[in-house]
Amino acid sequence: MPFRQGLTIGTRPITVMRMEPTNESLARAASDGDGAAFAQLLERQYDGIFSLAFRLSGSRADAEDLTQDVCTALPTKLQGFRGEARFTTWLWRVVVNAAHDRRRRAATRARHTEGWGDWEKNRRAGDSETSEAVDWLTQAMRSLPEDLRDTLALVLDDMTHEDAADVLGVSAGTISWRVSEAKKHLRALREREDQV
Repeated sequence: MPFRQGLTIGTRPITVMRMEPTNESLARAASDGDGAAFAQLLERQYDGIFSLAFRLSGSRADAEDLTQDVCTALPTKLQGFRGEARFTTWLWRVVVNAAHDRRRRAATRARHTEGWGDWEKNRRAGDSETSEAVDWLTQAMRSLPEDLRDTLALVLDDMTHEDAADVLGVSAGTISWRVSEAKKHLRALREREDQV
């Protein structure tokens, strides 16, 4: 984004336009080892990473961990950024993949800890108390199948269906269908809760 800076030469003021570097140029510079470019890129994208991580995980603590995982891995991951898509499209894919990895690891841990008795019950009760503090939509999104949850998490951030399709590697029509299915699922969940 350009910004103006006023200068005076002699008695005549002039305006100099400086262009802010694009995310793509910052990503290329960061992948070449430019620490300042990486810092600027991370400053621009951190809130978006956290926001998406929160919607994907449904928990502030999990979102913080996921965001930290992504930020820690980003210098290495940037080596794979080719600039074929917008940087944010590429970055959201990194976040979605990291969320999938965390879910798989959590499911594996849950399977291994099954039957550990009181300790596991207490841990799950603590998790349950934490999830009660999260708003209805975030809780409800947890009940969605993974593909619907990922899709909804992206479009809730005002991402177009086309951009979400690029991130998830599917067609825009598939995104529209998934959003429709997610809405049906959430509507049915709300109706069941209202009947109770």
